[in-house]
Amino acid sequence: MENGGGGEIECNRNNKEKEGSEGGGGSYRYWVREATADAAPLPLPKKLSPQDHLHSQPNNLGSAWNTAGTWEEKNLNNWATHRIKDLLLSVASLEFSGGKAEIAQVSKCSGDAFLVIVRNKKRVGYTYELTLKIKGEWIVKEEKRMVKGDIDFPEFSFGELDDLQMEVQLNDVKDLSEQDKRTISQDLKLFLQPVREKLLQFEQELRDR
Repeated sequence: MENGGGGEIECNRNNKEKEGSEGGGGSYRYWVREATADAAPLPLPKKLSPQDHLHSQPNNLGSAWNTAGTWEEKNLNNWATHRIKDLLLSVASLEFSGGKAEIAQVSKCSGDAFLVIVRNKKRVGYTYELTLKIKGEWIVKEEKRMVKGDIDFPEFSFGELDDLQMEVQLNDVKDLSEQDKRTISQDLKLFLQPVREKLLQFEQELRDR
């Protein structure tokens, strides 16, 4: 009896220790998932190239300091003035029924051109005035006459070239008849279209900046 009782006491003690280790307040359980052949491989670190870093940057239109692209304005007067002059001086000479003429000089090219970035969107614009010096020759009463004049383009702005206006003024032609003056002035007004085409090219280049 004593030996049997001792065995029973020992068994009870082992059961209590087992219950305490499994259900006691300070105990815990954890599970470990075994790797299987079809499990996805762990991701490997990858070194980014300079090109990857470049592609990860936001596509901002503004300067480096304006990363948010909130507001930025650039003055383009210097570039615009020189570019307009270059384009207009490249206009070819025109031939008329009674003569021919060319743009000799851009005597006035004044105004403002700008680029504005607002909320990472680009907007461009300009306002300019022009005066072109013209020289040419016409046959007047069977004689060749050298004629000079000015073509004025009053203030015009971005997107308004369809309504471009011009004014012609002849110089030192007092000995010409009124009819000859009108004929020469009408001839010079044909410069309107090639000048408009060059200004349209300028507008496109301004958009692309």
